[in-house]
Amino acid sequence: MVGPVANPEPGDTRKVVLLEPFVHQVGGHMSMMKYDEHTVCKPLISQEQWFYESLPTAMKQFTPQYKGIISVCLRKDNMGNLSLIASPSLQTETCHSLDNAVKETSVTIWHKCKWTSSSSGSDHMLVKWGHNQLTKTIKDSCPGKMLLRTDLQYHTSVASLMEDANGNQPERNSYNPWGLHCHQQHLNRMSSKYNENKLHQFLLLENVVSAYKYPCILDLKMGTRQHGDDASEEKKARHIKKCEQSTSGSLGVRICGMQVYQAHTGQFFCKDKYYGRKLSPEGFRQALHQFLHNGNHLRTDLLEPIVLQLKALLLVIKKQSSYRFYSSSLLIIYDGQEHKENGATLDNYPQGSFQNINCTTSHGSSHAKVDIRMIDFAHTTYKGSKCNHTTYDGPDHGYIFGLENLIKILQNISEGK
Repeated sequence: MVGPVANPEPGDTRKVVLLEPFVHQVGGHMSMMKYDEHTVCKPLISQEQWFYESLPTAMKQFTPQYKGIISVCLRKDNMGNLSLIASPSLQTETCHSLDNAVKETSVTIWHKCKWTSSSSGSDHMLVKWGHNQLTKTIKDSCPGKMLLRTDLQYHTSVASLMEDANGNQPERNSYNPWGLHCHQQHLNRMSSKYNENKLHQFLLLENVVSAYKYPCILDLKMGTRQHGDDASEEKKARHIKKCEQSTSGSLGVRICGMQVYQAHTGQFFCKDKYYGRKLSPEGFRQALHQFLHNGNHLRTDLLEPIVLQLKALLLVIKKQSSYRFYSSSLLIIYDGQEHKENGATLDNYPQGSFQNINCTTSHGSSHAKVDIRMIDFAHTTYKGSKCNHTTYDGPDHGYIFGLENLIKILQNISEGK
């Protein structure tokens, strides 16, 4: 079954769309791409598409808006550079018919030469972002880790931070490397079975961080079980071991990635899934504390709205009989830009970096804007789903266990425990 096909907005005359890596991807293994300012896309998996198409109304406020599907062509130029091209009308076209459209449009394509993660510390690459003819120089200067640096500023003065081998965090102008890491792997997989005529289908989803100036994002893998019903015995054993050796087993939740804006430096502090797997329950609590700390103080204004939304989600999940959200994630999002009661930005931010934005929650209890969103439903099962799986009774108790522990830990942080 093919879902709704994305259509361009009225007056949108674009013939092709530049798919850029989504720089705010903090977790997961599948590459997320930026389609436009309010939309991201990811490779289509039928089970996830079916979930979005039959989504219970009560869950819609806690999931990204589903915007349909789009087809994408992989192109390789005579230099071996790869291009991912999407077109609103591509469903009825062939890849070849886009060639003239690419030449006629002012939008040129993202060229992927090669990402580097060598330990030599001397690899360089150039990436052309064609529509505004900017050239970005990306270097791997962090031995043993993937760190992509750019001579372009990230927003205004914002950059990512990654720890070096000694745990130090020197200032570097760089992007959060996780999304680019996923993009590298995705393009490598696609190029290994390159077919210039093949159409790749992608899901179009709401960009849930588009409203945030400096999005602070925590990606949490929820539940005590991560493998889907279709997992092989080898994959099942691997996932069970990961859960047993991490906070997934003890708390029903583990950290898969995060980025936190640091007000005193104007940079993001980043952690990936490998960090999250190693945490003890106490380490998990400390990481949550760190996620809510802007380098100057704990954002206590965020605790009440986050807990209120988590409790609202908990009530919804408890009512979803037969659903099992295996391997899905929960995003907690807030803006690194802090506000006084009158809407003015606080003085401890880099001068001139921000616009004044009034932030409120749907609960009206705080001036801090926060968002809770469930994502990644490739292994979600439920009664009536088209995929072959076990039919379960009652709600997802592993997911509920994780939510309840998450709420409890945040309440303890709020009480200073």
